[in-house]
Amino acid sequence: MEITSTMVKELRTKTGAGMMDCKEALAAVDGDFEKAIDFLRKKGLSAATKRSSKAAKDGTVASYIHMGGRIGVMVEVNCETDFVAKTDDFQTMARDIAMHIAASNPQYVRSDEIPGDALDREKEIYRSQLREEKKPEKIWDKIIEGKLKKYYEDVCLVDQKFVKNQDITIGTLVNNMIAKTGENIMIRRFARFQLGEEIKQ
Repeated sequence: MEITSTMVKELRTKTGAGMMDCKEALAAVDGDFEKAIDFLRKKGLSAATKRSSKAAKDGTVASYIHMGGRIGVMVEVNCETDFVAKTDDFQTMARDIAMHIAASNPQYVRSDEIPGDALDREKEIYRSQLREEKKPEKIWDKIIEGKLKKYYEDVCLVDQKFVKNQDITIGTLVNNMIAKTGENIMIRRFARFQLGEEIKQ
């Protein structure tokens, strides 16, 4: 199948990957758009994995204040060097992540931070729903897996769709910056404050 420049451009817009990477991905999967996205995602993740052994001890704490001081966010984003931390691209990404947190209100950075009892509670709710819907038990695991994926997209920062570009997740935004800088980059932690929200004891 011929890979056209229009196809390459469209894939690049969706994923933020380089032109040559997009062309390679489309060629590898015979022009199948969804498979090409998966191909790039896997490649991006493997590139990020290679960098994850490098210590990310530098970075920045970015903040964002919304609605005239009614919502405030602070987020720590780490990288390996002061040089990358001070670049406009890195600083802009960190501010964008803070703004996203203000808008989307995630509960955790990534899924491995979700307490086991909270996950068990979610799974039990899904099982009860499936029991009520009289779904065959043999397909429960597959349905629950899909529901958990949606749950992660709701509560985990890296799995949420980026508010400024719904075609990518926050995780993809970070992976694209890893690919661009060649450094390990990670979102370490965040705090979100909303005026008048209930204080948890």
